[in-house]
Amino acid sequence: MQPDLELVHIRRGESFAAWKHGYPFRTVRWHYHPEYEIHLVVATSGKFYIGDHVGEFGPGQLIMTGPNLPQNWISAIRPGEIVPRRTEVIQFPESFIEAAGDAFPEMEGVRHLLDRSKRGLLFGDDTSRAVRPLMRDLIEARGVRRLGLFFQILDLLANAPKSQTLASLSFMLDVERAGESDMNRAIAHLRENLLEPISESELARLTGQSQSAFSRSFKRHTGTTLVRYRNQMRIDLACHMLLSDPEARVADICYDVGFSNLSNFNRHFLKLKKMAPSEFRATFAANQAIRMAS
Repeated sequence: MQPDLELVHIRRGESFAAWKHGYPFRTVRWHYHPEYEIHLVVATSGKFYIGDHVGEFGPGQLIMTGPNLPQNWISAIRPGEIVPRRTEVIQFPESFIEAAGDAFPEMEGVRHLLDRSKRGLLFGDDTSRAVRPLMRDLIEARGVRRLGLFFQILDLLANAPKSQTLASLSFMLDVERAGESDMNRAIAHLRENLLEPISESELARLTGQSQSAFSRSFKRHTGTTLVRYRNQMRIDLACHMLLSDPEARVADICYDVGFSNLSNFNRHFLKLKKMAPSEFRATFAANQAIRMAS
């Protein structure tokens, strides 16, 4: 089964994303993204999948994954049960960490960590306990303090006494070959230019296909049309913005994710999420209030 490409939203004025989510949640599926990820489970148990590795997880599990490594965590919960806060996540692009490495010689110590994370790294309980309060603070932090907490976490991971490599080397070679496919390059181009009016003919040229052949290939690869796929990605991005910035206005988010007018945005959001953007945000806010009261 082909993994889905996840769109990671990094807010303006920030170098990386740090956020939390519950379960079930839209990102809980077999997926990948170009960003590095530090993933801490804070509630529930179940099965997790990293590349060709399958294992059991529980509260406190701490994993770091490198770019484009397929992954998923499936919690064993009762039908209809909602867990308001299951996971805390940091996601950072390769460009950010490379720029930091060029600027600061001290970053040399994390290069081995970054290389090993490309197959997924599972850390021990002691490292998890040390990282958890920093993750919690980082999600709420702003400004330069975010950077301090981020590098403190990275230092703990780079010097962790116990870490297990997860995906096999043969799996990584297969992933690298798959990532070179024409269609994956076209989808990556669409993702990187999500807010631009990229045409089907432009993507077809990237794959060396005619527009009609590309249209058929795209639908086979994604299960939908280009227009619907782009709208889905934009709505996914809007959901992330609604939850990560409670003060952001729905009208502003509409334009920030590439829609040209609010009514069109609301129509697509309702179609895909079965509720209005304000209701979507309120639903998750209510779940958070229940958690805080319990």
